[in-house]
Amino acid sequence: MKRITLAWTGASGMAYGLRLLECLLAAGIRVDLLVSQTARIVARQELDLVLAGGSDELARQLKGLYPGLPGLLRVYGRETWFAPVASGSNPADAMVVCPCTMGSLAAIAQGLADNLIERAADVILKERRPLILVPRETPFSLIHLRNMTRLAEAGATILPANPGFYHRPQTVQAVVDFIVARVLDHLAIPHSLVPRWGDEAD
Repeated sequence: MKRITLAWTGASGMAYGLRLLECLLAAGIRVDLLVSQTARIVARQELDLVLAGGSDELARQLKGLYPGLPGLLRVYGRETWFAPVASGSNPADAMVVCPCTMGSLAAIAQGLADNLIERAADVILKERRPLILVPRETPFSLIHLRNMTRLAEAGATILPANPGFYHRPQTVQAVVDFIVARVLDHLAIPHSLVPRWGDEAD
């Protein structure tokens, strides 16, 4: 079973993270989910979603949101240093930080590894596995851009939450799906979330 580490941080755009989790589980992926404290605040503010406090309770809550999906979900706290994602001896196949705050992006760019999200990203980079960061910020400052350049040079993919509109989305969900589809593409996970460019002409 393919294993993906998914981290939710406190940037706006929690809908992206939730939809990505759903799609990964639907694809039969094992997901190691890491959730920051500020992500919990954003989930309540944007979605009226109160995330359970403990890791086991949160895993049960999220499985209840997506019943019957074939993937496997495990949730780890920010200080769970014995989690598999904390060691290069047991790296995931890839990691996505979605949504990604500029603070998390900066910490990963500098290799701080002061919590499990930062450490997991550090492991993915050093083990040369795919790392995808989905920042939701505008405009970008020069500091942001330099941190993104540093990460891109280290092998990460910077995938800002900048949706396209050529597929003429009619709902917020369709806008969310555009970004999630791009993430899934970079993870090489099949999907049918949005029509691909040029497919309409077939």
